[in-house]
Amino acid sequence: MQNLIVGYDDTIVVNGLSLMLEQGEIGCFLGYSGCGKTTALRAIAGLEQSRGGTIYLNNQRLTEKTARQSFAVAPAKRGMGMVFQDYALFGHLSVAKNIAFGLNKWSAADKKARVAEMLSLVELTEHADKRPNELSGGQQQRVALARALAPKPKLLLLDEPFSNLDVVLRESLAMNVRDILKRTNTTAILVTHDQNEAFALADKVGVMDKGRLVQWQGQASCIMSLSVLLSLNS
Repeated sequence: MQNLIVGYDDTIVVNGLSLMLEQGEIGCFLGYSGCGKTTALRAIAGLEQSRGGTIYLNNQRLTEKTARQSFAVAPAKRGMGMVFQDYALFGHLSVAKNIAFGLNKWSAADKKARVAEMLSLVELTEHADKRPNELSGGQQQRVALARALAPKPKLLLLDEPFSNLDVVLRESLAMNVRDILKRTNTTAILVTHDQNEAFALADKVGVMDKGRLVQWQGQASCIMSLSVLLSLNS
């Protein structure tokens, strides 16, 4: 991604965002409410239009906005999965059918095998026939993760995925999700305002402030940047 700009009317929300992730790396946008992190994630997904910049995924151009050219791949064709803050599970469907939802173009046999694989991966095999409202918050979040991973996305986007959980469960689930993403070699970007969550899950953390990425590096360097940012804002 290079020099991504997103705005509404006269307001610039994301200003000159540039970053790169390698296959299997987990990145994180960390910052306070209103800093532009969720807007950046939605622009990557194609849910928000950009005013400038380019987005590439696996050498495929997804978005390019310049004075001479405007190009954008539709969200459904970007090969991305997304896990939302409120899980967005289908209450009338079983856990297994929720996970199978994005596999409509798969054969029946392949779909069945993939759902079984995902249930095993998130350790919910015994809950396959339950409805979401019969599960705990942590279990529902794992169902949402399994559903997003089932179609084998090129990039997984997680928008404040643990914010509805208590602190203890949030940290333990973050470690569990990191383990799952690493085992499946999934490239992912997380949005959060929680430092502990960011450093528990991500390989690279970007501190965002007023629509800009203060730094995009490994955790140790980012902790230093975060300390500087907090001192400036205090």
